[in-house]
Amino acid sequence: MAEEKRPSVPTELGEVKIADEVVSIIAGIAAADIQGVASMSGGIGGGIAEVLGRRNLSKGVKVEVGTEETKLDIFIIVHYGERIPDVAWNIQESVKKAVEDMTGLKVSHVNVHVQGIKFPQEEGMEDEEEQPTEESES
Repeated sequence: MAEEKRPSVPTELGEVKIADEVVSIIAGIAAADIQGVASMSGGIGGGIAEVLGRRNLSKGVKVEVGTEETKLDIFIIVHYGERIPDVAWNIQESVKKAVEDMTGLKVSHVNVHVQGIKFPQEEGMEDEEEQPTEESES
């Protein structure tokens, strides 16, 4: 049933079908390249793939592909201090352009979900915080 929904481009020699995973990878790469994006926020499956040594290029991307158009949900972690509406707008523009240029599909929606903020790491901060806690418990 899912095969019937997949977009196909008829040619003289046959049809070209684009897998959902392909659209997802294109969108993931385009979104991850935007300034202000700390990382893509994937589910548990993405974490397992990374542990096994495989880079999951579609991490943090949910795709609904119809016959002529697609809808995407992008899940991200933003760097602290970045203006979230600007980051989201840049992602929407970049993902829409990349998917449309590479697949020929019309992108109807690019929904950006900010799942968290990545704060700058201060050197030694974790060690300093742990020591007083341990001393006060003794």
